[in-house]
Amino acid sequence: MTVAFPHTIENGAGETLTFVRVVPTDRGDRLEVESRALAGAGPPMHVHHLQEEAMTVLSGKIGYQMPGGPPQYAEAGESVVFAPGVAHRWWNAGTTELHATGWMAPPLNGRYFLTALFDSMKRSGGKRPGLFDVAFLLTRYRSEFAMLEIPAVVQRLLFPILLVVGRLLGKYGRYADAPPAARVD
Repeated sequence: MTVAFPHTIENGAGETLTFVRVVPTDRGDRLEVESRALAGAGPPMHVHHLQEEAMTVLSGKIGYQMPGGPPQYAEAGESVVFAPGVAHRWWNAGTTELHATGWMAPPLNGRYFLTALFDSMKRSGGKRPGLFDVAFLLTRYRSEFAMLEIPAVVQRLLFPILLVVGRLLGKYGRYADAPPAARVD
């Protein structure tokens, strides 16, 4: 996937994400982003196994939470950082649009994964990604990402069946250019 910067994606559920640029740092590359979310919008509980994620609120109010923890909030000028491997979710906790900047480091397949996931959500009416798409994406990129809202038993038992059926039905042609998953040493 070769896409010029900046590149904006929208999921049909009130979230817009702009990939601004990749910036080299003394700790490696990081993908800088700009995010906008309507009131209540935001991703479900998820994990970036290998990437640190940070968000700085420009306007609005972000809510965020880790499993079992209380909701927390940040407003304009405040930042939130999620370490690699820490499950979390975030949402627009205000009544106006949330506008934030942030980054993911290292980028790995974050840009591809999120673009494909947002596209699937938009094609499915904005509520959630299509089942065949999520089975493909979460299986291929399981070393990088997980969605905790999908029960583990569904991922272990149903996803392999969906992958076979999806291949037989030709559902995965759109992923012909999918990069290989990041390897964990």
